[in-house]
Amino acid sequence: MKDTPLSLEMVKSVRNRYKVGMMKWHYEHGLMLYAALEVAKYYDDKTFYPWVYSLYNCLIKDDGSISTYREGEFNLDQINAGRALFTLAENSKETRFYKAICNLVSQLDKQPRCLNKVYWHKQIYPWQIWLDGLYMQSPFQAEYAVKIKDEERLSDVVSQLLTTYEVLKDPNTGLLYHAFDEAKGQRWADPQTGLSPHFWSRSIGWYFMAVLDVLDFLPTAHPDRLSLIKIVNDLALCLVSYQDETGLWWQVTDEKGREGNYLETSGTSMFAYSLYKGIRLGFLNNKFLDFADKAIEGIKKLYLFKDDKAEYHLDGICSVAGLGGNPYRDGSFKYYICEPRKLDDFKGVAPFVLALLEGEKLKEV
Repeated sequence: MKDTPLSLEMVKSVRNRYKVGMMKWHYEHGLMLYAALEVAKYYDDKTFYPWVYSLYNCLIKDDGSISTYREGEFNLDQINAGRALFTLAENSKETRFYKAICNLVSQLDKQPRCLNKVYWHKQIYPWQIWLDGLYMQSPFQAEYAVKIKDEERLSDVVSQLLTTYEVLKDPNTGLLYHAFDEAKGQRWADPQTGLSPHFWSRSIGWYFMAVLDVLDFLPTAHPDRLSLIKIVNDLALCLVSYQDETGLWWQVTDEKGREGNYLETSGTSMFAYSLYKGIRLGFLNNKFLDFADKAIEGIKKLYLFKDDKAEYHLDGICSVAGLGGNPYRDGSFKYYICEPRKLDDFKGVAPFVLALLEGEKLKEV
């Protein structure tokens, strides 16, 4: 008998622990449930949808308002949990899910922007672009734009991706800095460039995934399609040169072996996802397959384990990393390595599931 795909086993393990009432309107919860729906869709598993529905059901009211969501924060993180709403709306035909989508779009229509037209990451982080934010809003907004045939909105999404790459790319390494302060007033920002001081693997992973997920919705004739595909190739080529012998990438991407730095699960999973997907869609050469396979095998060996209930757990996940705020996060090397690591954090589990699924799809092509 054929073994159950690991992506399915991972989602089943999450479902056993993640019950109705536990969901918060938060990007990592949304990402995990989006990943579950993608696995369910590919394997035609009808058992996951009711579980996802039950979790969202508690948060979405009849008028489309969302519990704990506050538009006035202009927080891009809050958009990502909306990706599953498209599947919920389509499957259930309930208008509240369509209304919730429109509520999130309303925020984006009013979202403050830098002078270069890229969204501020949050109201409390004025004039700042964070790589994380491009994933939080771009795929959601691209899907919405395609559904309502809004070409201008779709081109705006693409333009923000291209501008961010141009502004945050380091010409020497090819890596992307975590963030940019257009006002150049933050203590973490270089006074000349406005860039944060280090390369954080997960933030680059967010951006890499955003580009590939937006390409799902971009017509082949779109004038900027080839520019996004070039970014996919440039990032892939750059990143594999920083992959460790274990197959994983380091928390601070370019500081291999520096004391305190560690091999990190979420960034590695995001890179594996992006490499697999790039190959599957024909954007990347098959030579990148070995790097993606090595990443997944490295995670399995180092951080994946089963408990006595035969449920899977994933370790080695950076809990959170940001910049500024209170207490102040200075973006130093010490800051990134000292943030806590967390078992089964959805910011690592969901990208790992998505990477597994992309690998499974690719092997069946």
